[in-house]
Parts: sequence; structure tokens; C-alpha cells
Amino acid sequence: MLLDLLDWRRSVSRLYAEVRASGDPGAGHRLWREGRDELFLRHPQSPLAAEDPLRETGLPYWPYDPSLRFSTALLAPDEPESLTVSTSEGDTRLTLAGKVHLPDPIGRDINLWWLAQYAGGLFLPLRDGIAGTTSYGGGRYLLDTAKGADLGSAGGELLLDLNFLYHPSCRYSPKWSCPLAPTGNRVPYEVRAGERMPASS
Repeated sequence: MLLDLLDWRRSVSRLYAEVRASGDPGAGHRLWREGRDELFLRHPQSPLAAEDPLRETGLPYWPYDPSLRFSTALLAPDEPESLTVSTSEGDTRLTLAGKVHLPDPIGRDINLWWLAQYAGGLFLPLRDGIAGTTSYGGGRYLLDTAKGADLGSAGGELLLDLNFLYHPSCRYSPKWSCPLAPTGNRVPYEVRAGERMPASS
């Protein structure tokens, strides 16, 4: 079980490394989708139940939108902040690493956290205006470096692509523990990009 979990994290990290090496954002996004579908279908740590139809259909996404890919500086926090946030199984500790600016059409500064869970890492959840309808109510994840889920950085800026927003595993199974998006990671804008709920959900 623990070795399966380790392999899952390694597989996610390898997948994002392949995406970062791709010279074409749209092609990288297709690679990411195919890789995630393969993990959710075949990996022993898949959060999908054996009978879940998503194992055959693949996970649903909005079409790739290149306007939602940008680089942004990490802005220092105004003052130190930490908090304990609810997960599907309890609480976890977050420390504010800084803020990143999501340009128009979102036009908001969003908190970037250091996650105390696992071995630590940068963590950026986002709960937008479609949460609870066409995406998971607790929000989606954009960056989770503890699992290798990031698109990299260059010139002192993080590369963020909202087309890579994905549902945490607790969206599929109560066996998984997932930090939910705190107040500073919520926006009213409807981000119709990334992973979405199935049309029948």
C-alpha cells in the first residue's frame, strides 16, 4: 500500500516532467490528460472505484484555452500567516509563502501556501465560481509540488496554466484526505478550464 502510494507520487512527478519538456502547451496538456487517464484507469492507488465509468471514458475537461496560461512573480506576504484548514479527514497546517497575481479575466491576487502535509511543498488550491456545480465544491488544485505537480518557473516567475486545474482525489473517494481552498484562494470568476464534473453529475 505505501509502495503503491510512493509509485503514484513518482508517476505524477514524471508526468509533469514530461509536460514541462513539451515545447507546445496544447500538446503538453493532451499529454497530461492522457497520463492522468492512464493512472486513474490502471494504477492501484487510483481513487476511482472499480466500477466507476470514468475508468473507461476518461476524466472530463474543458477544451484547452491558451489565454489562461501565464507566468507570475511570487509576491512576498504582507505579514506572516498560517492556518489550519479542514480536509476530508481532519485538519492540516498551511503557512503563507506569498501571493501570485492571476490577471484578467480573473484579476485577483491568490495565496500561495507551504503545505506541512507529507514532506512539505508549495500548494495552490483554487475555488472559483463554478465550484459546487460543474466542478468540485471544495475547489481544484493548480500547484502541489509535494507530489511534483507543477509546470515550473523561469526568470523568477512561476508558470501557471489554469487548464491544468484538477480535482483532488477526495472528490472521487472518501479514503483520500484533501485540504480545501481557504478564503484567500476563492474567486467569483467562473474558470471554465481544466477538469470538470461529468455532464451527468
